[in-house]
Amino acid sequence: MKKILSYSWLAIVALFMYIPVLILAFYSFTDSTTIGAVRGFSLHNYVTLFTTEELRNMIAGTLLLAVGAAVISSILGTVGAVGAFYSRSFTRNLVENANRIPVVNADVVTAFSICILLIVVLGIEKNTFIPLVIGHVVLCTPFVYLAVMPKLKQMDNGLYEAALDLGATPFQALYKVVIPQIVPGIVSGFMLSITLSLDDYFISTYTKPATFDTISTYVVNATRGAQTEIKTALWALSTVIFLVVILAVVIMNLAAAGTEKKQEVSAYEGREKV
Repeated sequence: MKKILSYSWLAIVALFMYIPVLILAFYSFTDSTTIGAVRGFSLHNYVTLFTTEELRNMIAGTLLLAVGAAVISSILGTVGAVGAFYSRSFTRNLVENANRIPVVNADVVTAFSICILLIVVLGIEKNTFIPLVIGHVVLCTPFVYLAVMPKLKQMDNGLYEAALDLGATPFQALYKVVIPQIVPGIVSGFMLSITLSLDDYFISTYTKPATFDTISTYVVNATRGAQTEIKTALWALSTVIFLVVILAVVIMNLAAAGTEKKQEVSAYEGREKV
């Protein structure tokens, strides 16, 4: 009975989460200009999405920003997690507590603080894209830290010391022993950073150049306008993003399952040799 109730609850939550997306995806393949009026099947929205230069530039700019911020955040978050993990308990606790602040802080507060510091106090121009990139890195880095730290705690603590005892330099031990153990956490943090960057609105609004739009800021501005063709093309964009996310999740799960299976096979072969 408990399993039935738990599965029923999960099904209800999934319905509330995915039914609106599926409805939007359905209407993206029609000629309808509003949700509710079903018309004939059409790929017009997708043609508009990929042939309109303004939309293509907006998508390309957003993806470039997301990947760039994710790369920088993955490096900083990984270095921070490794450094904190091998530090004294006081330093580790201090870093972990400091890392929680931007995670729980409201995005609008973070955005306004970054805007004041970089643009008003330091005088960095928005047209340089520096405030925008720094803002997204500040948003994403704490989540990379949270993704990497559990993998470090699951790792055998003696591996690093053993590598040093066998003659490896600290950098070699880090690169050849520690990093391979935490790659799943780094990849998870990288993917989460891309998602956060694509989804961000407040930081982008406060720090972006006037002539640049991310997907989130463009969607908000487009829904306020009267260009019906652009609005319906955004239905297609939402569908494409949803499908890409599903594909990425499936690939990551399959890769994780393959890695786990290889580890089990290696462990079994090791026991057989013994």
